[in-house]
Formats: sequence, structure tokens, C-alpha cells
Amino acid sequence: MAEQYSHDKVVPDAASAESKKKQVAEMFDDIAPRYDFLNRFLSAGIDVSWRKKALAKLAPLHPKLMLDVATGTGDVAIMAAKQLQPEKIIGIDISEGMLQGGRVKVKAKGLETVIELKSGDSETINFPDNTFDAVTVAFGVRNFENLEKGISEIYRVLKPGGRLVVLEFSKPKLPGVQQAYNLYMRLVAPQVAGVLSKNKKAYQYLNNSIQAFPEGKNFVAVLNKTGFTNTSCKPLTLGICSIYCGDK
Repeated sequence: MAEQYSHDKVVPDAASAESKKKQVAEMFDDIAPRYDFLNRFLSAGIDVSWRKKALAKLAPLHPKLMLDVATGTGDVAIMAAKQLQPEKIIGIDISEGMLQGGRVKVKAKGLETVIELKSGDSETINFPDNTFDAVTVAFGVRNFENLEKGISEIYRVLKPGGRLVVLEFSKPKLPGVQQAYNLYMRLVAPQVAGVLSKNKKAYQYLNNSIQAFPEGKNFVAVLNKTGFTNTSCKPLTLGICSIYCGDK
């Protein structure tokens, strides 16, 4: 039986009786129209370089068929199409609002034949075993309702020799940086997001889920437990974000 982690229970609205999955889907549907702008604004654009570095971990594999889990508006899928030039990328997400925004971007870039964005759940991935050469998840594993189940599903659909690359927020450890980051995430980001997107709660959830997520060696341990090998964690930008890799 899959282990429960503290972040599995972190939800956007603790007063709601709805499941984490349903709450997260509704939250992203609500902020979808402003999501890309807020990402660039709140991260000062550095999230773009994080994605490039994460995708570089897949370059030696020359993947032909890729899966992007929790694809959102398709940023990673679009960047992967350019950076890695696979034959096909499937992006799945539980938020139809985010997917609609992503499809507009994919069409605008003329990538409809390469990228397909579809509704899908990380914990029940609707593809056979050993399907994909590579799987990516950018800022999505915190939103899994059951982390271990989601990672196990990703392992199942990866081909032997395939690689998972996860990009996820982490907590800086350096004195001074840690305090500044905590202040920003706890107070500044939710206030700014509340003004720009009218959904302050979404960015409070973001911080709460980051604080509860089993980062670093703890997430590497989850990858190991679910069968991945050659696992690693590389902190970026003073530890604000980390790239995790694991091979099947």
C-alpha cells in the first residue's frame, strides 16, 4: 500500500469536503487565464531557465515519445518540442482550463502535430506499460493526491531505460536566503497573486504545499522506493528549486 505523505493532505481549502484532486483542478481552472503571467512575474522569469536545465537532463536519451504529467498550459511540452525535437509529446492535466490555454499556445506555435494536450490523472495514467521514452513533471508532484501512487504510475508507463525528470520547488537552506524566501512565499506572493488573479488562496496553497513536500533526499527516497535507479537531486538558484532524475 502506498505511503501517505504530509503534503498529500495539504489542500487549497481546508474547510471544503472535496478531495484534494478536485480542489486542485478547480483552483487551476480559476487561475488559468492569469497563470502564465503570474509564473513569469512571481519568479522574475527565472522559471524559464529552470525548465531548460531540467530538459537538458533528457538530451542524451534522444526521446522520441514523451509524456508531460501535470502539463498545465504546456510550457514544458512546448520547450521540449524545440529543445529535444521528439516525434510526439503527450501532455496530461486534471485542469481543463489550463489545457485550453495550452492548446491555444500549441496552435499558435504550429506544434499541433507534435504536442497533444489531454485530460488525464497522474495516478491513473491511461497508457499501457512501457510506453514512453521520457516523462517530465514540472511543479506538479506537490499536487498529487497520493505521491507514491503517482510516481509508481509514471514508472509503469516508462520504457526500460527511460528517464523521469521532475522539476519542483524546494526550500533554501542558506541563512538569510531562507528567511527572505519564507517571507516572500508566505506574504508577498499571495498578496500579489491575490491582486492580479483574484485568487490569493491559490498562492497560499502553493507555499503550504512547498513547506510540506518531502524534498531533497526524501523525494529521492520516494523515487528509489518506487523502483527508479540512478536517482539524483540537483538544487537550483540557492535551493529555491530542484531537478530530480530517475531511470527505469
